[in-house]
Amino acid sequence: MHRRKTTRVAGLMSGTSVDGIDVAIVDIRDAKVRLVAFDVFPYKPALRNEILALCHPDSAKVDRICHLNHVLGEVFADAVLRLCRKRGVALGSIDLIGSHGQTIWHQPEGGRYGGRTIRSTLQIGEPSVIAQRTGITTVADFRARDMAAGGQGAPLVPYADYVLFRDAKVSRAVQNIGGIANVTFLPRACQRDDILAFDTGPGNMVIDGVCRLVTGGKRQYDRGGALAAKGRIDETLLCEMLEHPFLRRKPPKSTGREEFGQAYCEWFSRESQRRTLGPEDVVATVTAFTARTIAEAYRRFLPAMPDEMILGGGGGHNRTLVRMLQRELEVVKIRTTNEFGIDVDAREAVAFAILAWATMRGTANNVPSATGAAEPVVLGKIVPGRR
Repeated sequence: MHRRKTTRVAGLMSGTSVDGIDVAIVDIRDAKVRLVAFDVFPYKPALRNEILALCHPDSAKVDRICHLNHVLGEVFADAVLRLCRKRGVALGSIDLIGSHGQTIWHQPEGGRYGGRTIRSTLQIGEPSVIAQRTGITTVADFRARDMAAGGQGAPLVPYADYVLFRDAKVSRAVQNIGGIANVTFLPRACQRDDILAFDTGPGNMVIDGVCRLVTGGKRQYDRGGALAAKGRIDETLLCEMLEHPFLRRKPPKSTGREEFGQAYCEWFSRESQRRTLGPEDVVATVTAFTARTIAEAYRRFLPAMPDEMILGGGGGHNRTLVRMLQRELEVVKIRTTNEFGIDVDAREAVAFAILAWATMRGTANNVPSATGAAEPVVLGKIVPGRR
């Protein structure tokens, strides 16, 4: 693999929204990345419900965690095979797979053991199964090594953002809005030590969860921000939401379903009912919450406002959310990753392809200034393929 000038890598990502598997195939040459193929393979509803049950301590069972770890390995491998068939990419042309897996629990603050704080995280989607089914060397479990080095195991995409988006003359905030929203700040002419990155708070997670609640499950998300566009923001409730302690916590920091998952959505729904808000007002308020938390994070924690925001993730399709962001950040030019040849939905899958490529080169691919790790380390566990 190292003798070839171009390395073809498949990146696999399944995020906190548990919608499905994002698969991106990229060619990397001299740290230049070209997207070859991308698609999203939704989970079947029954499987999605099983995965979500594993994300809650009261419903997660060790036998199901064990079983679903291998089931997801099969599903992830099948996603690679399906994309290759669909786009006419020869499986044998792929040198490497980088798989994030599916996070079912992430404990960046850690717990006490033996007089020390031990941070922990768990992603399922067995990489040995992926390597066996595809025959391709697979790198997975990226977060654990950063945690072993004293980091939070997140965010991990800043290294890829640095490869893709750094610029000599323009400062950029690469803003992902997936289930959770995270930012990578790249000052102009930045070096890796200059990167600042952290989770800003909820992205689509609360919007999607509340949308399901107010529509009785008829809508899984607010397509294009249509519901929010018809609603009125309840500023009093929004101000109460903005008091969440995570939002005031200084970086490095990361969050997830543990803080902004189903329990948070149910709390918000109860508060909305108490205020007799209509469904559109409810969705408008949570959409404003995501926009405001991103803008407030920039104002509080970035050393300066960026010249540009490069927007990626599913939130890029929510036109109401994008309009709210532009109102909040008037001086920032908002662009999307599409303008750089990376589909807005593909950014994280592409990132894990880049991370796997760096791992195989022995290149440290965490960003300690973002995760809080004590030192740069090479992330991931390597499962050799059958070639």
